[in-house]
Amino acid sequence: MSVTLTERAAQHVQTFLAKRGKGVGLRVGVRTSGCSGMAYKLEFADAMNPDDLAFESHGVKVVVDPKSLPYLDGTELDFAREGLNEGFKFRNPNVKDECGCGESFNV
Repeated sequence: MSVTLTERAAQHVQTFLAKRGKGVGLRVGVRTSGCSGMAYKLEFADAMNPDDLAFESHGVKVVVDPKSLPYLDGTELDFAREGLNEGFKFRNPNVKDECGCGESFNV
């Protein structure tokens, strides 16, 4: 089981962690939301919780809580720029369906 970052995503996270001056990595999770049932959560992790799982990817620690891992197992995060927009793209092999806006999914 794992969650990984592309090299481009890892560089983006490292840049922001350096600007913040603190943090142990990127916390990735899911929450119930949206029209398809689940939505991704992303935030910087300033500390590890006792039950957190950590995966190293291109020098960046990806922190996942155990309840989210079954929905995220095998996911790769990329960071992409499309025109004036930029952001993380989730490549999640567990997704069966996504809403039209791409904000939520179900497995």
